[in-house]
Amino acid sequence: MSRILAIDYGKKRTGIAVTDNLQMIANGLATVETKELEKFITDYVAKEDVSVIVMGKPTQMNGEDSENMRRIEPFFNRLKKLFPDKEITYYDERFTSVLAHQAMLQSGIGKKARQNKGLVDKISATIILEDYMRSVRGY
Repeated sequence: MSRILAIDYGKKRTGIAVTDNLQMIANGLATVETKELEKFITDYVAKEDVSVIVMGKPTQMNGEDSENMRRIEPFFNRLKKLFPDKEITYYDERFTSVLAHQAMLQSGIGKKARQNKGLVDKISATIILEDYMRSVRGY
């Protein structure tokens, strides 16, 4: 099998998570500066077998796209052109930052580490990936 890559796209930083080759376990991979994101993904996909790229879709409570969508959509479209052989899809990312903070609190991570926005982004990407995996498996 191949890996699934998830992206929690941000204005300055982007969290990235990836599955193992069997697509059973989601792990935080990295937090990269958004301006370096395309290069990072291109390099990663050149080294690893990735079949699906999941982009977190920022949605408001009423179901409409959030303001950040105007930055995400052009990048999403570039990925589709760069990787025509990959499935590129959106997945609702509502509440992932809140869930990431809760996970950090429950894990006992210290206050200083919880303020690390890059860590929050990476955990958010992992949550997006875990939710996506559950949705495609039907549970």
